[in-house]
Amino acid sequence: MKVLGRLFLLLDGLNSRAYSMTDFTGSGISQAVPRLGVGLLYNAALPRFVRSNLDAFDYLAITPDLFWLDRGPGHPERYEELESWIETLDWVAANRPIVSHNIGLSIGTAGSLDVAYLDQIARFQNRYKFPWHSDHLSFAQVRGATGDDYNVALAVPIPYDKEMLQLVAARVDLVKQKIPIPFLLENSVYFVDFPEQDMSETEFLNSLTQRSQCGLLLDLHNLYTNARNHGFDAFTFLDQLDLASVIEIHIAGGDEFAGMYTDSHAGPCPEPVWELLDHAISHTPNLRGVTFEFHFSYYPLMGEAGVRAQLDRARAAWLGRTSATKIP
Repeated sequence: MKVLGRLFLLLDGLNSRAYSMTDFTGSGISQAVPRLGVGLLYNAALPRFVRSNLDAFDYLAITPDLFWLDRGPGHPERYEELESWIETLDWVAANRPIVSHNIGLSIGTAGSLDVAYLDQIARFQNRYKFPWHSDHLSFAQVRGATGDDYNVALAVPIPYDKEMLQLVAARVDLVKQKIPIPFLLENSVYFVDFPEQDMSETEFLNSLTQRSQCGLLLDLHNLYTNARNHGFDAFTFLDQLDLASVIEIHIAGGDEFAGMYTDSHAGPCPEPVWELLDHAISHTPNLRGVTFEFHFSYYPLMGEAGVRAQLDRARAAWLGRTSATKIP
């Protein structure tokens, strides 16, 4: 299915540009990018936790979009930082590395890319010196009949077509020019398959990393969700994926809803996700971090001890990999 047409051919020329800075060689990553260990994705429930449990995590992953008010493209004062959130971030940054997990790029959008958003991420990078940053292999911006752009408020998966590969690779090129540090894309959850796709998901991901020199953020709960809903074997998926391109792993929990299993980040990781982590972590030679994420509404159920227990188990897996993996 050719879903994007000739419009995206115009973007292909960007791929031919060379970079003055890059951290990737082939599907690998240079030794200059630090091995961080076990991280926690920050949310609204965690200000007190991160200050009193600094020993529980090696780095903090943030969604920078949560740290500012965005008045929208074209506004003369588009971004306004949220003072209380920035205060906590500054305190953590003085004690732990920060990595960025963005949600606003919408890299698979058929329209134009929001370059002003990239500029804002670049400003945060200059301040907090992320060793890498990431976003989702999906889109959220859509164009209505009036020509106006709208945010659908969820990550819509992309079709695994040649035109989409061309589009995303060109945009990765632009991201890396704007922010010359390793850039990762996260595998998506999907509930409906696009018909007549050119490639399988693993073929698309492998082609994308080889062509664009981006890395992968391998979300194992997303993989588990897809495998459970669509009836395929998650371990076979991992065997088909070029795991040398994986720089960060996400783990999380979920729950059942309307006859499907969802990636709701509902508290602790289910046991199959830990099994996938144990398998994946010993086959990812360029892995730099494992990040636990959960929705803030589940903090009252987990509590401080529950969050620490997830981080401790992730750390045990991380430390166990050193004896099974040749680490650059």
